[in-house]
Amino acid sequence: MKHLLILLSLFVLPASAQSRHEEIKTRVDSVLQKRYRRVTYDTAYIMRPKEKLTLRVRTNLSGNYLHGRGTVDGQTIKGDLKTALRGTINFGASYMGVAAALSLNPGSLSGRNKDYELNLSASSNRYCVDASYQLSKTLSGTMTHGDVVSDVEKGLVDMQMFNLTAYYFFNHRHFSYPAAFTQTYLQKRSAGSWLAGFAYQGGRFKTTDEASSDEPHGRIYVGYFGIGGGYGYHLVLSDKWLFHLSSLPMLIVFNRNNMTVDGMRRDAPTRFPEMILNGRFAVVRRLSARSFAGFTVKGSTSFLEGSNGNVRYHRWQGRIFLGFRL
Repeated sequence: MKHLLILLSLFVLPASAQSRHEEIKTRVDSVLQKRYRRVTYDTAYIMRPKEKLTLRVRTNLSGNYLHGRGTVDGQTIKGDLKTALRGTINFGASYMGVAAALSLNPGSLSGRNKDYELNLSASSNRYCVDASYQLSKTLSGTMTHGDVVSDVEKGLVDMQMFNLTAYYFFNHRHFSYPAAFTQTYLQKRSAGSWLAGFAYQGGRFKTTDEASSDEPHGRIYVGYFGIGGGYGYHLVLSDKWLFHLSSLPMLIVFNRNNMTVDGMRRDAPTRFPEMILNGRFAVVRRLSARSFAGFTVKGSTSFLEGSNGNVRYHRWQGRIFLGFRL
């Protein structure tokens, strides 16, 4: 009898465990379903896809460009540096608004490009928050000191930069930002919205140990915060095309920049006004009832004015995607 009970338990326990697993899954699905189907928008303009699961494959390209110009001891100094073009392949899935993705950098795998970038994003019809951290060792370009032009090879200067940008959409009942950039909503009719937002950018540019001992070694630190407002618009054509264009200029209200050369630090006084200009563009094409494709472009330019010169810092990202809903 004892052995019979043990044998029966081998069949009963797995079934019980499976039942608990199904119960948890049902509860989680119910919570997600309630959140996913909650209507806080005008359904004449915005709707959720009928399918719960969305799969996407994306190709990303990004780059940075730095231009500086100033005067030191009566001599004009100008620098133009840019990072190597960075490309990744991204595979993502979204289940009722909860998304996860995996990115691969072919250049990093082959050893040609060791730049690193981490991106985090959260968005809804009301807001969008983008955060990124970049580490680049591929900055290269030219430095001009008076009439002397010098080449800056890769590996002589590295860059670390953190970016945080947040948008708020006032017309969130008729205008869906995710419809253009994450495809978790569908925009049914054309609409626009005023935007408000802020941005913070901070980081440093530093000479590495590979730089010649005959050249000055130093570090430039930048940190600034801006707030502003702008406008975005969705154009919907024939129920198959969605075009998005938005711009959000910001006024820098806090700035803490400094420079250290050969161990001597000095602050970098600034002049008013200084600006951050953010722009975004997207095209989404519905291929069939359950498939779509398109591309997006995000760009940010900082205009920094100092008492002895100015700096322009550009950052951009382009993305081509193909998606399926199941």
